Amino acid sequence: MERKARRKRAAALLADALVVGVAISLPWSTSATAILITLWFLSLLLLVGDATALRQALMLPAGALPVLLWLLGAAGMLWANVSWSERLAGLSGFHKLLFIPVLIAQFRHIGHGRWAILGLLASSAILLITSWALALLPGLTWRGKEVVGVPVKDYVFQSELFAICAFGLIGQAASLWRTHRFVALLLVLGAALFIGNILYVESARTTLVVVAVLACLFGFWQFRWKGALGACVILVAISSATWMTSPYLRERVLQVTQNIETYEANHVNTPVGQRLEYWRKSLKFIASAPVLGHGTGSIPDLFQRDAAPETHPSIITDNPHNQVIVIALELGIVGSVVLLAMWAAHLLLFREHSVLDWSGLVLVVQSVVSCLFNSHLFDFGQGWLYVFGVGIIGGMVLRRRDGEEGVAGC
Repeated sequence: MERKARRKRAAALLADALVVGVAISLPWSTSATAILITLWFLSLLLLVGDATALRQALMLPAGALPVLLWLLGAAGMLWANVSWSERLAGLSGFHKLLFIPVLIAQFRHIGHGRWAILGLLASSAILLITSWALALLPGLTWRGKEVVGVPVKDYVFQSELFAICAFGLIGQAASLWRTHRFVALLLVLGAALFIGNILYVESARTTLVVVAVLACLFGFWQFRWKGALGACVILVAISSATWMTSPYLRERVLQVTQNIETYEANHVNTPVGQRLEYWRKSLKFIASAPVLGHGTGSIPDLFQRDAAPETHPSIITDNPHNQVIVIALELGIVGSVVLLAMWAAHLLLFREHSVLDWSGLVLVVQSVVSCLFNSHLFDFGQGWLYVFGVGIIGGMVLRRRDGEEGVAGC
């Protein structure tokens, strides 16, 4: 019996260590992250025996709805009018959702999630330092993977990760302001470096929207509606100053208007024009199968069959760049309702006023906003960041509430 307990403790420590490894590798390497996720899941098999924790997680909306969405995706293969290889490829994006209740169960009962959070923050800080160095040292022979200041992966993931870290630090600084003001100021400085990188080095336009939403949300989280209004005023002032001092930001924003005007005038292929065309075509496809959609894996075929000889190849896509639209195309209104319910359940999971809840709220809101312009739940980096973030922080929040209920019961 004692040997079994020791083995279980060792397996729990291994599972924790591998989750920390996932958090550290996620900003840098897709391959390393995939290997560590596989090893983490295998380590959990050593803990199998008492499935009570997993059953409890599955009884929560936050744990059950991701599984329900996966089940709908699996069922959607039955009515898709494409090959089975295409159906299975379409289902692959749903698979990671199954790990949310597993992570909630782990970190509600045996996991130590703070090490994973600190690991992600430390790894992101190293990425931030590297990005600033590449941007500020023009004499370097290599200054980025594809663009200046982005050493690995892509600028979209990097800027979204930096936004999450920045507002996580701001929330922690707010909680420490009265008792540890110097530490709070250091955290604010760190947040400013993350935000500065987004505004002056390299950013996705989606991230600019995310930053604006999170700034207003922080004001509301701290001071309710007066805080939200104050945050908006401060945001306008900072935006005006940044507009005058950041040619990069001006170019990124003005490109949106230019792309739209160019596309509407001549149907010239532009990044923003592509999105508008994806959404226009997608709404037409959804209208033809509104309730259950066209089936899992059907999106490439829908765009292929709708293409005319003069259609630009980039308009034939498997990613319409909107998570709700992607689900609606494949699973109809039914699937979209489940997706929105899942997001709502995860928002409600982080409903209390604590730094931990704020961190979870930042993660979910960032994902929801970015999914209006992308299909990030099905992407590798953003998707796994969401899954591990909600699972780890959600489990920690539930453990804290379990402890509070236990104390109250006493």
